[in-house]
Amino acid sequence: MDTLIHIENITKVYEMGMEKVHALRGISIDIHKNEYVAIMGPSGSGKSTLMNILGCLDTPTSGLYLFNGTNVGEMDDNELAEIRNKEIGFVFQTFNLLPRSTSLHNVELPLIYAGVSAAERRRKAQKAMESVGLGDRMTHKPNQLSGGQRQRVAIARALVNHPSIILADEPTGNLDSKTGEEIMQLFSELHDEGHTIILVTHEEYIAEHAHRIIRLFDGGIASDENVRR
Repeated sequence: MDTLIHIENITKVYEMGMEKVHALRGISIDIHKNEYVAIMGPSGSGKSTLMNILGCLDTPTSGLYLFNGTNVGEMDDNELAEIRNKEIGFVFQTFNLLPRSTSLHNVELPLIYAGVSAAERRRKAQKAMESVGLGDRMTHKPNQLSGGQRQRVAIARALVNHPSIILADEPTGNLDSKTGEEIMQLFSELHDEGHTIILVTHEEYIAEHAHRIIRLFDGGIASDENVRR
């Protein structure tokens, strides 16, 4: 299997005044292409820190991180920004949409940063919107959409660059259970289409959609198991 992510003995230590907080303690994980992985753990277990490191939003204190075979620790800020924009599609609990922009423009944003032409941007963004079932909502602004529709726009934005990995942080946290279930169904469909998905959640019923569950506790891996589907 193609290894997309290889992390080895990753630690993260935060200095809080005189105190040192060990958020991650020697984490080692391989994630392969087309895996559907849930990262779980109670508050303070290190799952958000791990998510930020996997997403190249933060750097580990020590350890090795290979993304698609490339050593992330040797990258400069521009190279890290390019990985975040082109290789990783982010989906956040709070949607992170521009309130005054249309859905279509929100989806186009990663393509603008990537320097894609206006016509090509529009074509790709429209296709991404259609793929999440929002072909009829392209001109709507976030305040004209339901929470579930806003999260679908965020997922379309995550997909538009055809990233190697979709990284979703508590993607149903601001949704009611019925809408959350619809969003999880969408993730399952995306996985079936060949996308690699890493999901961070503290909800057991959300994690159960994944095919592998990694549980963190006190900055270490408590368990890592494949779940039969």
